[in-house]
Amino acid sequence: MLGPGGRILLARVEAMTSLVFVCWGNICRSPIGERVAQSMAEDRGLDLQVSSYGLSSENEGSSIDPRAMAVLEERGYDADDHTARQIQPEDLEAADLVVAVEPYQVDQLRRMAPDADNIRLLNDYNPDLEPGTPLIDPWYGDDDGFQDTINDIEAAMPAILDEFRA
Repeated sequence: MLGPGGRILLARVEAMTSLVFVCWGNICRSPIGERVAQSMAEDRGLDLQVSSYGLSSENEGSSIDPRAMAVLEERGYDADDHTARQIQPEDLEAADLVVAVEPYQVDQLRRMAPDADNIRLLNDYNPDLEPGTPLIDPWYGDDDGFQDTINDIEAAMPAILDEFRA
């Protein structure tokens, strides 16, 4: 099924209730996506289980990056109680929708779960960007990168949450 801008929407057979975000380390982009999604889903009255993971194990057990925490709090989102964790094949299988932030990560997740049809790229939902556009990794830059990251996440989130409409 095609959604706004000709983007592919998931076919719904039963109610979807689980949304997962994936980035490299689960300390910046995917936790921002998780917290924005939780807030916007609540505002829409959606009962979703939202979580986030990293592909890598290098940050497992770490807290959210302080710059990610700051940008979330600045925009009014909850940034407390995050612990980075690595995604496993069973996490992909249990989720209704898995949203990765870079095409490379989409490819890696599809290798991890070759039969999964629930893996999408975040910016494919962003009406302001071309499909296939990666979400920039702000970890290597300054605070402005975190602003750009949350801007793109907020722009994509309405279409992501549209996947969960009854």
